Amino acid sequence: QVFPSQDPLDRADFNAVEYINALFPTEQSLANIDEVVNKIRLKIRRLDDNIRTVVRGQTNVGQDGRQALEEAQKAIQQLFGKIKDIKDKAEKSEQMVKEITRDIKQLDHAKRHLTTSITTLNHLHMLAGGVDSLEAMTRRRQYGEVANLLQGVVNVLEHFNKYMGIPQIRQLSERVKAAQNELGQQILADFEEAFPSQGTKRTGGPSNVLRDACLVANVLDPRIKQEIIKKFIKQHLSEYLVLFQENQDVAWLDKIDRRYAWIKRQLVDYEEKYGRMFPQEWCMTERIAVEFCHVTRAELSKIMRTRAKEIEVKLLLFAIQRTTNFEGFLAKRFSGCTLSDGTVKKPEVPPPSTNPFLEDETGTETDEIVIEKSDPDKPKKPKVPDNPFHGIVSKCFEPHLYVYIESQDKNLGELIDRFVADFKAQGPPKPNVDEGGAVLPSCADLFVYYKKCMVQCSQLSTGEPMIALTTIFQKYLREYAWKILSGNLPKTTSSSGGLTITSLLKEKEGSEVAKFTLEELCLICSILSTAEYCLATTQQLEEKLKEKVDASLVERINLTGEMDTFSIVISNSIQLLVQDLDAACDPALTAMSKMQWQNVEHVGDQSPYVTSVILHIKQNVPIIRDNLASTRKYFTQFCIKFANSFIPKFINHLFKCKPISMVGAEQLLLDTHSLKMVLLDLPSIGSQVVRKAPASYTKIVVKGMTRAEMILKVVMAPHEPPVVFVDNYIKLLADCSTDTFQKILDMKGLKRSEQSSMLDLFRLRLPAPPPGGDNTGSLSLSAPTPEQESSRIRKLEKLIKKRL
Repeated sequence: QVFPSQDPLDRADFNAVEYINALFPTEQSLANIDEVVNKIRLKIRRLDDNIRTVVRGQTNVGQDGRQALEEAQKAIQQLFGKIKDIKDKAEKSEQMVKEITRDIKQLDHAKRHLTTSITTLNHLHMLAGGVDSLEAMTRRRQYGEVANLLQGVVNVLEHFNKYMGIPQIRQLSERVKAAQNELGQQILADFEEAFPSQGTKRTGGPSNVLRDACLVANVLDPRIKQEIIKKFIKQHLSEYLVLFQENQDVAWLDKIDRRYAWIKRQLVDYEEKYGRMFPQEWCMTERIAVEFCHVTRAELSKIMRTRAKEIEVKLLLFAIQRTTNFEGFLAKRFSGCTLSDGTVKKPEVPPPSTNPFLEDETGTETDEIVIEKSDPDKPKKPKVPDNPFHGIVSKCFEPHLYVYIESQDKNLGELIDRFVADFKAQGPPKPNVDEGGAVLPSCADLFVYYKKCMVQCSQLSTGEPMIALTTIFQKYLREYAWKILSGNLPKTTSSSGGLTITSLLKEKEGSEVAKFTLEELCLICSILSTAEYCLATTQQLEEKLKEKVDASLVERINLTGEMDTFSIVISNSIQLLVQDLDAACDPALTAMSKMQWQNVEHVGDQSPYVTSVILHIKQNVPIIRDNLASTRKYFTQFCIKFANSFIPKFINHLFKCKPISMVGAEQLLLDTHSLKMVLLDLPSIGSQVVRKAPASYTKIVVKGMTRAEMILKVVMAPHEPPVVFVDNYIKLLADCSTDTFQKILDMKGLKRSEQSSMLDLFRLRLPAPPPGGDNTGSLSLSAPTPEQESSRIRKLEKLIKKRL
C-alpha cells in the first residue's frame, strides 16, 4: 500500500513518455532541460538519503527492543523477591497475633458460657416456681391468673427442649403437661355443669369463672376450645331441633320464616347473656348461625325428599326467597371467617351470580328496561359485597328446581300463545311514518320476562338448572321467530304457507300481480326491525347467561342457532320487499319488450314504461326507508338486492327488443340513462334529506347499467365493415359469449346469412386464451354476465327455501 501522493512519479500506472511530454510540451521548453535534470538528480539524492536513514533506524530499533526486554526481566525478578519478603513478614505477623489473642478467646468463651448458665438457671427457677403456682391455682380455679401464668410457663419450657435428657427437666415438663390436661378436663366439667346437655340453661347466666376459663382454653390444646364450642352450640340449638321436628306443622316450607325468626331471637338472646363470656376472636355468634344453617339445610333436604309431591312453584320460590334474604342478612352481620374452619367452603364458588341478584332484587318487579340496556350497568355499581354465605342453606333447594323450570316452560308457552292471540286481535301495527318501523311490543315483553327468569334462576342456582333454563329460552326464541314473526309475514302467493317464500313472481308476462298494501309493507318492515332487535338482544342474552353460569358449564351455552333463525327472518323479509317491488316493475318491462322499436321515428322524453317503473319505486322505497330508519344497514341490503334482481332482468328484456332501429336504440339509451339515474338515487328518493348512496350499492348499479348502455351502443354501431363492428363489440362488452353476440345481431335485425358470417368472424377475432388457463373461465371471473348474476340469485333463493 503506497501512501497517498499527488506526485505523478508515485502513481502505479506511471508512463515515462507522458511524464517527459508533460515537462517539455513544446520545443521552446527544451531550453530549460539542464535545470530540469538538476532538479531530478537533487530529488534522487534526497530519496537516497531518506531510504538510508530509515534502514539505519530500523537496525537501531531491534537493538533497543532487546535491551528493553532484558531490563523488564530484571525488574520482574526484583519484584518477585520483594513479594516473597512481604509474604514472609505477613506470616510472622499472623503468628504473633494468634499468640496475643489466645487468652482473649478463652475469656470470651467463658463469658458466653457463664451468661448462658445464668439465663438457664433463671429460666429453671421461673419454671419450677411457675409449675408450683400453676398447680395451686388450678385447684383453686383461679382461671384469670392461670391464663397469664400458663402462657409464660409454656414459653419458658420451650427453652428447655434441648435439655429434656436431664431427669429433673423432664419431670417439670411432665408436670406442666399434667397440669394442662387437668385444666382441660376441669374447664370442660365446669361448662358441662353450667350448661348441662339435658335440661334448661342456668338462670344465673355466665360467670366470671367461665369467662376466664375461655382465656385458659385459648392457651390449651385447640381440641379443648373446639369441644367447648361444639357442646355450647349443640346445647343452644337443642330447642330448635325439638320445635321444628319433621312431623311438626311449622317444619314445612310455608312456615320457613319461623325458622329464621327463631335464630334471630336466639342470636339476640346470646349477645345479651353470653356475649362477654367468650373471647371476641372465637366469633361465637357467627358459629351459632353457621351451625344453624348446616342443621337447617339437612332438615329441609330430608323433609323435601319425604314430601316432594307437595312442592309447588310458588311455595318453592317463597322458601328460596326467604332463605336468600336470610343469607343476605348473615352476610351483612358476619364476615364469614368461621366458614374456613368448617366443611362449607363451597358457597364461595359462585359470587358472580349473587351480585346481580342482590342488585336486581328490589328493582325486578318495576324494571321495564330490556337486558341490553340495563344489564351492562349492573357490574359497574356493586351495592353489596360478595356473599360468603350464599348457598349455605339454599343449596338444599337445587335438586327440586326442576319444578321451577317446568313452571317457566309452561308460563313461556302461555306467553307465546297470548302474543299470537293479541296479534290476531289487534292486527298489524298501524303505519307510522314519523316514528319509523315499530318493533313489536311483544318482543320487549318476552325479553323482560327472560331477564326476570335469568336473574331469579341465578339466585337459585348457577349449575345445571341454568342450563335447563337456557334450553327453555332457546325453545321459545325459535317459537317466537316462527309463530310471531315468520307466521305473520304476508304471503306472496295463495299457495305459499308458513314461512316459505316463493319466487313465482319472476317474469309472468302479461299477468297483473297484486302488490302489498301500505299496511303490509309496514308490517314486513316492523317484523324485520323486530327480528333485528331480537338478534342483537339474543346475543346480549347469551353473554349474560355465560356470565352467570358456573365456569365449567359456559361451553354448553350457545344461542347461535337462534340468532341464525332471526337472521333468516330478516333475510326473508328483505326478499319479500324486493320481490314485491320487482314484480310491480314486471309489466313495465314486458311493455318495453313488446314495443315496435324499429318504427320509432324520433327521440323524445323518457318512455311510458320508464315512468311506470319510477312511479312504483317512488311509491315503495320511501315507505320502506322510513320504516327501516332504525336499521339502516338492512335498508342498504334491500337496495343492493333489488339492484341485483332488477338490472339483470332489465338487460334480459332489453335483448327481447328486436329489431331496433337507430332512432329506437337512441330512445332506449335515453331510457336506460334515466333508469340509471333513478337507481343511483334510489336510497334517498323522495327524501328531503339527500344522502350519498353507499359505495357498494353505487358500484353495482354503475356496473350493471353501464353494461346495458354498452349493449345499446353496440346495437347503434353500423355493422359494416364487419371487422370493425366485431372489434367494437369485444372492446365495449368484453364478453366472449357467442350467445350474447347472437342476441346483439338479432336486435340489429340482421338476416341469418349475415349473422352466420358475422359469427364466424367473431370466433376468429376472439382474443387468444392465456396459457395454462381456460379463456371463458377467466372472462367469466372478471366480468360475469347478467344471466350468470341472475342464476346466482335464483340459486341463493333455492338454498334459503331448502334450509327452511
